[in-house]
Amino acid sequence: MLVSELDFDLPPELIAQTPAEPRDSSRLMRLSRVAGQIAHHRFHELPALLRAGDLLVFNDTKVLRARLRGHKTTGGAVEALLLREIETNLWEALLKPSARLKVGSEIEFASSDGDIRVKATPEARTEDGWRVRFLHEGDVRDLLPSLGEVPLPPYIKQAADEARYQTIYARRAGRAILDPQIALDSAAAPTAGLHFTPRLLEQLGEAGIGSAFVTLGIGVGTFRPIQSDTLESHAMHSEEYEISTEAAQAVAAQRARGGRVIAVGTTAARVLESASDENGLLQPSARGTRIFITPGYRFQCVDALITNFHLPRSTLLAMVAALCGNAPRDSQELPDGLAGLEKVRYAYRQAVAERYRFFSFGDAMFIE
Repeated sequence: MLVSELDFDLPPELIAQTPAEPRDSSRLMRLSRVAGQIAHHRFHELPALLRAGDLLVFNDTKVLRARLRGHKTTGGAVEALLLREIETNLWEALLKPSARLKVGSEIEFASSDGDIRVKATPEARTEDGWRVRFLHEGDVRDLLPSLGEVPLPPYIKQAADEARYQTIYARRAGRAILDPQIALDSAAAPTAGLHFTPRLLEQLGEAGIGSAFVTLGIGVGTFRPIQSDTLESHAMHSEEYEISTEAAQAVAAQRARGGRVIAVGTTAARVLESASDENGLLQPSARGTRIFITPGYRFQCVDALITNFHLPRSTLLAMVAALCGNAPRDSQELPDGLAGLEKVRYAYRQAVAERYRFFSFGDAMFIE
């Protein structure tokens, strides 16, 4: 499939620079996969759009204060974005300006007030950046709340309250419980979850809608457009996830009673589809995934999706098109990947025409 088929014209003024206030006042487009029909709502109307007995699955990852600012000891500013902890004080990171850095050079990072300083050295280049060793007697992770900043996406040009780039249920970072070799740190937020408020979660529970939580550490690959000409030629980035016993049991119980599993965000969907068997069931686990969901893929676990509006030519848009090509589980319609792509194109044209806001701080879709 040509990547150009995932392209669309997006006026730059529709890229949201600030979040909706309050969170659940953002707009919500409802898309029916069977009829291809669209309806326009506000996010706080979600309880009325779902069915009693639905199960929402959230990604409870917490965005790390992973952006560090410093300078080389020989002069020159350096910025680091920590991607993944390999072991204590050894991290995979993006460094800027990368081209001027050398293995073994020394960098000093400092907090904004200058009270906390720590030195580091690039040890080797990696597939995504650098392997960086922090020269610190303790664990540099303990310094990050004061030393680092929450990294906002590159297309957000305005300063923003860091708390608004965390979901209200964000709680997981660091090492997986089931496998300490798995790092669950995130360099980005699961943005579909940014629309939820404490009151909305209460209303969902009161409406008989269940919740479960999985964790996927989100890497910077989520921001990168596909560079190849075809989807088949794209090398998908790797991310690590964990599924608890409680989450696996919640999905199993949902399947047993024939209810819908609704992923809140593409990251939650990625976990569910990476870990599910042909019956849509999960096992408690912690591992990495490079799953690339494209039109023609048959979903095993996810029945519906809540998601934001995505970048042109992105892997996330390919996943949305794939889901739209799957018939709902309670429908007799056969899946049709091409028809799914057409439905996504139609929905995105409508979103642009109706002035929906796009990307991390933007509006949302409910695809069922």
